[in-house]
Amino acid sequence: MFGGGGMNPRKMQQMMEQMGIDVTEIDAESVTITTNDGEQLVFEAPEITRMDAQGTQTYQIVGEPDRQEASGAAGAVESGNAGSDAGDDSGGEADDEIPESDIKLVASQTGVSPSEAREALEAEDGEPAAAISRLE
Repeated sequence: MFGGGGMNPRKMQQMMEQMGIDVTEIDAESVTITTNDGEQLVFEAPEITRMDAQGTQTYQIVGEPDRQEASGAAGAVESGNAGSDAGDDSGGEADDEIPESDIKLVASQTGVSPSEAREALEAEDGEPAAAISRLE
């Protein structure tokens, strides 16, 4: 990570602890990143590391993403892929359905129920990272 150049991993861990840096491996099934232009990058079985340093959390994702266009989300609702608990709580205000994979991701990362994860995603306009931050 810091270019230890053959440094003993235990020594590296001790140095990071002395500097107040905590590194945690996160076990995740997938990570989805939605870009501003609507493209989705989906990492299946990624290696994720969270580093906590000076009150800031930094996430590193290692893996090869599948690129997908974010079109057709409304069709998923009409075809019944959303599930029966999706409901019409917002009175038709939600233009896009929250992907089930995002709900599972947020729920698994925060330890909340899928319904709480869905609510957080809806409150954060479908952004998984923002929803996770909201719930932590």
